[in-house]
Amino acid sequence: MTKTLQCISPVDGSVYAERATLSLADAEAMAARARAAQPAWAARPLAERIALVQAGVAKLNEMKDQVVEELAWQMGRPTRFGGEFGGVNDRTAYMSEIAAEALAPMVVEESPAFKRQIAREPVGVVLIIAPWNYPYLTTINTLVPALIAGNTVVLKHATQTMLVGERIAEAFHAAGIPEDVFQNVFLSHDVTEALIGNRAFNFINFTGSVGGGAAIERAAAGTFVGLGLELGGKDPGYVMDDADLDAAVDSLMDGAMFNAGQCCCGIERIYVHESLYDAFVEKAVAWVKTLKLGNPFDADSTIGPMANKRFADIVRAQIAEAVAEGATALIDPALFPADDGGAYLAPQILVDVNHEMRVMREESFGPVVGIMKVKDDEEAIAVMNDCDYGLTCSLWTSDPARAEAIGARIETGTVFMNRCDYLDPALCWTGCKDTGRGGSLSVLGFYSVTRPKSYHLKKVTK
Repeated sequence: MTKTLQCISPVDGSVYAERATLSLADAEAMAARARAAQPAWAARPLAERIALVQAGVAKLNEMKDQVVEELAWQMGRPTRFGGEFGGVNDRTAYMSEIAAEALAPMVVEESPAFKRQIAREPVGVVLIIAPWNYPYLTTINTLVPALIAGNTVVLKHATQTMLVGERIAEAFHAAGIPEDVFQNVFLSHDVTEALIGNRAFNFINFTGSVGGGAAIERAAAGTFVGLGLELGGKDPGYVMDDADLDAAVDSLMDGAMFNAGQCCCGIERIYVHESLYDAFVEKAVAWVKTLKLGNPFDADSTIGPMANKRFADIVRAQIAEAVAEGATALIDPALFPADDGGAYLAPQILVDVNHEMRVMREESFGPVVGIMKVKDDEEAIAVMNDCDYGLTCSLWTSDPARAEAIGARIETGTVFMNRCDYLDPALCWTGCKDTGRGGSLSVLGFYSVTRPKSYHLKKVTK
């Protein structure tokens, strides 16, 4: 049965876009077209596939003005920050640059008697289920290597950013990528689960909630289909006694508040050595007070509405519970008159927090951060690991050896020193614990969308 999906704009609560979903029969036909188109796409020379993907991204760049406006309407990001083109272009360029080496066979022996090697073959049809918070970047992470490796791709984007998939498809098709090689679709949950259970896809990349990831795993149970799951985070920052205080405040608070706190690797909890704690908190409060909450189309707005009122309600509830349990809120919401009790939410800093509070343990995904005092590295390591998630951690120190030693003991996918809220395309983007499994970008990103195939070729008969 088909249904209609609606994007409710956080800017004014209006229905910004709506699309009908595919019936199961139409969805099965779509998946069949993707499978039928894959061998011919994989047979094209690697250089040709790379060129077409790069051309598609170039066409997307030509839509920048339209994309920036649509993003503001769909998920509330202020237009002053532009789109996501810097990251899209950097990641595309890097994955294109390393493709030949990453996909080249691993030659074990090339002699008069034998040729033995391990080749990389495309898995077939890749399904990307993309989130709304960084809708272009998160799609590109898998889309670019999947297409370059010779797979066909089906994109199911989040309802909140439903126009993003259409724009990417428009750009890629205009660049010459066949329509059946890359399809953007609108699917209901039940149809998606049916397709997964029927092995319509050979690899599924999902970015979203833990509950959503669990649903994908259940749907794929027994199919032996590969899964890449990024399911959230509660990323910590640790400011050590030898940190550059001003740099730490500026970066960590930006990491906590940018995009209204709706970043996969945003900073959600900060631990500060007791010798710097008071100064850090004072500077952090002053930093947040410079923010301007407002309509994303206003040039002076530095923080816009959250993508949906229900997301803001979760953050408000976490803040209220923490305060009721003894936390102190340091930001007066009256300083942000645009806070309307709906999608527009004033940023908040909480102190006197502890790990019994939801705001320090569960994903907030909004403009709130808790700050705790710690006495030494051992206590910091313990509290950073006291979490169900493991995406990134941010360590602030002048000593790289100290950061590396601490990082080795943190249960996380990425260790940053003196930076945060960043994705390096040369490094694998991955996580552990309830953050999920798998990895994108880097050489390992190509391994996710290909499978090894061994060749043992005996050139002689004796």
